[in-house]
Amino acid sequence: MRILLVEDNPEVGRQVSESLENALYVVDIAEDGREAQFLGETEPYDLIVLDLGLPSIDGLSVLRAWREAGNQVPVLILTSRNTWREKVIGLRAGADDYLAKPFEMEELLARVEALLRRSMGHAETILSCCRIELDTTTNRVTLDGRPVSLTAYEYRTLDYLMRNQGKTVSKTELTEHIYHQDFDLDSNVIEVLVNRLRQKLGPEIIETRRGLGYCMGNPDHAA
Repeated sequence: MRILLVEDNPEVGRQVSESLENALYVVDIAEDGREAQFLGETEPYDLIVLDLGLPSIDGLSVLRAWREAGNQVPVLILTSRNTWREKVIGLRAGADDYLAKPFEMEELLARVEALLRRSMGHAETILSCCRIELDTTTNRVTLDGRPVSLTAYEYRTLDYLMRNQGKTVSKTELTEHIYHQDFDLDSNVIEVLVNRLRQKLGPEIIETRRGLGYCMGNPDHAA
């Protein structure tokens, strides 16, 4: 899952980015409001962590611009303005959640995961498909109850496909959600990742839809 972190404090940005990356999220960073607004309008993020006190354009203005443009990506606001009035203003501007600084990193990770689950229609922290279970809180994957060791990119690929069970996910969509914005990709990198997952989890786990992409779970009839 791919996250945009908008934070003008380099140290805070580094700490949050490292924590999110350690939790196997893909993180792009913007340090001012103008860059954040552009990235939010042009890149397909699964979630945005947005600081309010930004140079060039403030966070609330950026958020309002996204919402007015029809961008419904979940947004978690980070701010040092810890008053109920600021929270109300942020939520009414279109934020989905609000976390005041200073905060514990575990709480940030828990809120990020909860927002992602809610936005993709999952109530539980454990995703299940066929004989596979994926725990989104611990990043643990099991097959028939036995742990399976995956690389970070293998995990991200499986995670995205399991969150979108029954849907056909194109190679382009997978690429956009499991790699950073500036990552230089080979043309067959997605095929390689899917083949590795099939070797570890079983060849029948991921269905290839010629010319369309990949699907896990029950096929959707619209594909």
